[in-house]
Amino acid sequence: MSGDFYLQPQELAELGNAFGTRAYDLASAVKNFQGGTGDEQIHDGFGFLTESEEVTAAYVELAAEMAVSLGELARHLDEVGQALRGNAKNSEAADDALADLFKGGKG
Repeated sequence: MSGDFYLQPQELAELGNAFGTRAYDLASAVKNFQGGTGDEQIHDGFGFLTESEEVTAAYVELAAEMAVSLGELARHLDEVGQALRGNAKNSEAADDALADLFKGGKG
Protein backbone atom coordinates (compact mmCIF):
# COMPACT_ATOMS: atom_id res chain seq x y z
CA MET A 1 0.00 0.00 0.00
CA SER A 2 1.57 3.28 -1.09
CA GLY A 3 -0.47 5.63 1.11
CA ASP A 4 -1.17 8.02 -1.77
CA PHE A 5 -4.51 9.74 -1.79
CA TYR A 6 -6.24 12.59 -3.54
CA LEU A 7 -8.37 15.21 -1.89
CA GLN A 8 -11.34 16.61 -3.72
CA PRO A 9 -11.26 20.35 -2.93
CA GLN A 10 -15.07 20.48 -3.06
CA GLU A 11 -15.40 17.75 -0.43
CA LEU A 12 -12.75 19.38 1.74
CA ALA A 13 -14.61 22.69 1.54
CA GLU A 14 -17.86 20.94 2.47
CA LEU A 15 -16.15 19.39 5.48
CA GLY A 16 -14.87 22.84 6.45
CA ASN A 17 -18.39 24.22 6.14
CA ALA A 18 -19.70 21.40 8.34
CA PHE A 19 -17.14 22.31 11.02
CA GLY A 20 -18.18 25.96 10.72
CA THR A 21 -21.85 25.06 11.09
CA ARG A 22 -21.17 22.93 14.17
CA ALA A 23 -19.08 25.74 15.66
CA TYR A 24 -21.93 28.20 15.12
CA ASP A 25 -24.47 25.77 16.60
CA LEU A 26 -22.28 25.15 19.63
CA ALA A 27 -21.64 28.87 20.17
CA SER A 28 -25.41 29.49 20.04
CA ALA A 29 -26.03 26.68 22.51
CA VAL A 30 -23.39 28.12 24.85
CA LYS A 31 -25.05 31.53 24.66
CA ASN A 32 -28.41 29.97 25.56
CA PHE A 33 -26.76 27.95 28.34
CA GLN A 34 -25.21 31.09 29.80
CA GLY A 35 -28.58 32.83 29.72
CA GLY A 36 -30.15 30.02 31.71
CA THR A 37 -27.35 29.40 34.18
CA GLY A 38 -26.40 32.85 35.33
CA ASP A 39 -25.83 33.66 38.98
CA GLU A 40 -29.40 34.86 39.45
CA GLN A 41 -31.01 31.82 37.81
CA ILE A 42 -28.97 29.40 39.90
CA HIS A 43 -29.75 31.33 43.09
CA ASP A 44 -33.44 31.17 42.19
CA GLY A 45 -33.15 27.41 41.75
CA PHE A 46 -31.43 26.79 45.09
CA GLY A 47 -33.01 29.58 47.07
CA PHE A 48 -31.28 31.87 49.48
CA LEU A 49 -30.96 29.55 52.45
CA THR A 50 -27.69 29.85 54.30
CA GLU A 51 -26.96 26.15 53.80
CA SER A 52 -27.41 26.41 50.04
CA GLU A 53 -24.94 29.26 49.47
CA GLU A 54 -21.94 26.94 49.21
CA VAL A 55 -23.75 24.61 46.80
CA THR A 56 -25.02 27.57 44.80
CA ALA A 57 -21.53 29.05 44.51
CA ALA A 58 -20.19 25.69 43.30
CA TYR A 59 -22.89 25.46 40.62
CA VAL A 60 -22.29 29.05 39.50
CA GLU A 61 -18.56 28.32 39.15
CA LEU A 62 -19.20 25.03 37.33
CA ALA A 63 -21.62 26.66 34.89
CA ALA A 64 -19.16 29.47 34.17
CA GLU A 65 -16.30 27.02 33.59
CA MET A 66 -18.46 24.89 31.30
CA ALA A 67 -19.44 27.94 29.26
CA VAL A 68 -15.79 28.95 28.87
CA SER A 69 -14.72 25.44 27.87
CA LEU A 70 -17.53 24.99 25.38
CA GLY A 71 -16.91 28.47 23.98
CA GLU A 72 -13.26 27.55 23.41
CA LEU A 73 -14.35 24.33 21.71
CA ALA A 74 -16.66 26.30 19.40
CA ARG A 75 -13.81 28.65 18.49
CA HIS A 76 -11.53 25.69 17.83
CA LEU A 77 -14.12 24.01 15.59
CA ASP A 78 -14.45 27.26 13.66
CA GLU A 79 -10.66 27.49 13.25
CA VAL A 80 -10.57 23.90 11.95
CA GLY A 81 -13.33 24.74 9.49
CA GLN A 82 -11.47 27.82 8.28
CA ALA A 83 -8.28 25.82 7.86
CA LEU A 84 -10.07 23.12 5.87
CA ARG A 85 -11.70 25.70 3.59
CA GLY A 86 -8.34 27.42 3.12
CA ASN A 87 -6.73 24.11 2.28
CA ALA A 88 -9.50 23.40 -0.22
CA LYS A 89 -8.83 26.73 -1.96
CA ASN A 90 -5.10 26.03 -2.02
CA SER A 91 -5.68 22.53 -3.38
CA GLU A 92 -7.97 23.83 -6.10
CA ALA A 93 -5.43 26.49 -7.07
CA ALA A 94 -2.66 23.88 -7.19
CA ASP A 95 -4.84 21.59 -9.32
CA ASP A 96 -5.59 24.46 -11.70
CA ALA A 97 -1.89 25.36 -11.95
CA LEU A 98 -0.99 21.74 -12.66
CA ALA A 99 -3.71 21.51 -15.31
CA ASP A 100 -2.30 24.66 -16.96
CA LEU A 101 1.15 23.04 -17.04
CA PHE A 102 -0.26 20.02 -18.84
CA LYS A 103 -1.95 22.35 -21.33
CA GLY A 104 1.37 23.97 -22.06
CA GLY A 105 0.79 27.03 -19.91
CA LYS A 106 -2.29 28.14 -21.83
CA GLY A 107 -5.14 29.27 -19.68
